[in-house]
Amino acid sequence: MKTLLSAITTIAAILIVSSSISSVYAEVPSWVKNNAGWWAEGTIDDDSFVQGIQFLIKEGIMSITQVQESKQSVSSTSTSDDSVIASLEAELEKCSEIVKAYKRLDCEKPIKQEILVHTYKTGAQLIQVGPINYYWFGVNSEGNTFEISPTGQPILSIRMLADNTSSGIVSLNCTSPAICNYDVWDGSKSFKYSGMDFTSGQINLNPGTAKEFNILFGPNIGYGGTEFEYDSSKTYTFRINEPFGSLDVHLDLE
Repeated sequence: MKTLLSAITTIAAILIVSSSISSVYAEVPSWVKNNAGWWAEGTIDDDSFVQGIQFLIKEGIMSITQVQESKQSVSSTSTSDDSVIASLEAELEKCSEIVKAYKRLDCEKPIKQEILVHTYKTGAQLIQVGPINYYWFGVNSEGNTFEISPTGQPILSIRMLADNTSSGIVSLNCTSPAICNYDVWDGSKSFKYSGMDFTSGQINLNPGTAKEFNILFGPNIGYGGTEFEYDSSKTYTFRINEPFGSLDVHLDLE
């Protein structure tokens, strides 16, 4: 019981802050996030909040195991023989000596970003579209999963890094399921997202900067969305269709 309570408390903390940070849990319905805040304030009882958690688990959006795994930091998953990574991790270790939390975070943030970008650029597939280099580790890598939920709903998560190689600001655009330059195509039908972490529908990249983003395809959330469907006889692609260029990325779904 204590383990379950601890897990639920962790989930609540994630839901409460997820509206203000980029997170893999951007697909969590707003009513569940509201419940988390009200539960923390004591406005609603435990049973009401647990119903929201049960919904997430039932739909396959979240599980206790996933939450526990999400605690892993960039530094704990990037260990390798790479000399660049080793040097960056040494710098990151020095940040831990800073006593004041906000200064320690300011020290860690750019280093973790460098580790993230270097890990993508040295190990992921390069997908060039105009001035943007997309890096992707493929399905069945961290943040890139395909599964069928207990209710039979196919759920596909895609995580990529976008790197601006130009000398100007470039924007990635996805303002709503109906108006989004990224979708999944099965050869005859387009599937719109169920969740994404584009801030205000955009990711603005300054020259020479990179950012990781997440898009989830699953239940229909409305606003021009669609329910993701899976047919093993069909071939699926993740489509990028920006004003600066278009490309279809093959998805190996099994």
